[in-house]
Amino acid sequence: MPPKAKFTRAQLQAAALAIVDKEGLGALSMRTLAATLGTGPMTLYNYVRDRGDLDALVVEAVMAEVRLPRDSGEWQRDVRAIVEATWRTVRRHPNVIPLVLTRRTLHETTLDWAEALLRALARSGRSGVDLLVAFRTVSGFVMGFAQAQLSDPLVPNEEHQDVARAQALPADRFPRLIEIAGAAARLGADKEFRAGLDIVMAGLVR
Repeated sequence: MPPKAKFTRAQLQAAALAIVDKEGLGALSMRTLAATLGTGPMTLYNYVRDRGDLDALVVEAVMAEVRLPRDSGEWQRDVRAIVEATWRTVRRHPNVIPLVLTRRTLHETTLDWAEALLRALARSGRSGVDLLVAFRTVSGFVMGFAQAQLSDPLVPNEEHQDVARAQALPADRFPRLIEIAGAAARLGADKEFRAGLDIVMAGLVR
């Protein structure tokens, strides 16, 4: 009989996410994760093989926090609910967004999320290629929008710390960048996100 596992995968996920939230992706390693769990690095090789598996732990931990709504029978309402729940979750973990965009994992948490979104989109009458394109568009929007808002040095954050930087740009060369920086400051992250989602949903409806 194989020895009983010392840690659950959920424990590994939570510990890895805590490191990344606090110190960034660069701080995550077998050594730092082992220290957080109070064990030796070699123990972790019973659970994960390499850096790719460490990254997958973090993605799984974030996606596990997404509270998927129950199917309402109205596909537009369900797509919006899934997208907004995902948005709120990834915004809580900005250091993880690059991984969510690039790291593929077949863990049930990511599969459940994808299946829920596909199920909602399928109720719009889409299948096959049309369903694929709709899924890529919606999932790409929510993840890409979150990253763009958090990393764009010219668009103000919620504390408007970058307003002065944008306003200091040469107005004759960058009038539109100055314009959208001011607009972002007035609108706020949540309203900006929902306005973008309105555009995506309008395209899906058409």
